[in-house]
Amino acid sequence: MIPVLLAQIGLPLLLKFVGGALAGIDNPTAKGAAEAVREVQAALDRKDITPAQLAEANRHLERLTELDSTVLAEINATFRTELGVNDPYVRRWRPTFGYAMALTWTVTMTAIAWAIIADPAQAPSIITALVNTSPIWGIALGVLGISVVKRSQDKTLLK
Repeated sequence: MIPVLLAQIGLPLLLKFVGGALAGIDNPTAKGAAEAVREVQAALDRKDITPAQLAEANRHLERLTELDSTVLAEINATFRTELGVNDPYVRRWRPTFGYAMALTWTVTMTAIAWAIIADPAQAPSIITALVNTSPIWGIALGVLGISVVKRSQDKTLLK
């Protein structure tokens, strides 16, 4: 809805809003983008950008919003299909993943603690090896976190 409205407003007004928003951000990249937007606005004011070019830009903007709407409709349909599935495991995969993560975390930390206690001289290399697993744990815990939040939202919607 909002992208379609923005496409109908047109590029000049959109540039004004975006440029103003970017100028208010205290960041060099945002300031540079705001300056670029001001240059485009100045080109529009000087008529360096022809009405035909502006109409073409607006047409592209409208087409992009149509594509965005299509993509959102597909995502929505996918979610609705998933919610309508009566397979019991669809409802249980989140807890299964959570229990698997908890078990894996417990086994890993227990093994590391045992290895450090059994051979304290190896503690620095063991800790270094553990640090190298951070990306794997970060991704897995991120998936678990999203799953928990999403399930909480699902339960709220069911009430």
